Amino acid sequence: MEMKLELIGVPVSDVDRAKAFYTEKLGFNADFDQTVNENLRFVQLTPPGSACSICIGIGLTKMVPGSLDMMQVVVPSAQQAHDELAEKGVEVSDVDVQSWGSFVYLSDPDGNKWAFQELPKRG
Repeated sequence: MEMKLELIGVPVSDVDRAKAFYTEKLGFNADFDQTVNENLRFVQLTPPGSACSICIGIGLTKMVPGSLDMMQVVVPSAQQAHDELAEKGVEVSDVDVQSWGSFVYLSDPDGNKWAFQELPKRG
């Protein structure tokens, strides 16, 4: 059976603030934003080059805003990601070099935690 992970819900308290953070600061593409009614809004955002998107909104999840503790994207260079994000005003960690890759850590405005990983060089 073939499966593809295509959408992950991210719990946020302020949809417009989160959408601005993900698009303006992290560079995600705003794919879709639909308000059905005051109790239901669906916003889909996709990291450039990713086959998996995130969704934020109203009435989508019962998770507590800021409760995601391990979202990870892969980038060509952790140092470049660090520098570009810091330049845009994102509070990022220093580059953490491990044998399984180099990482930059950050949180969205609600505290959902993200890691930007540069994969290790394979010999």
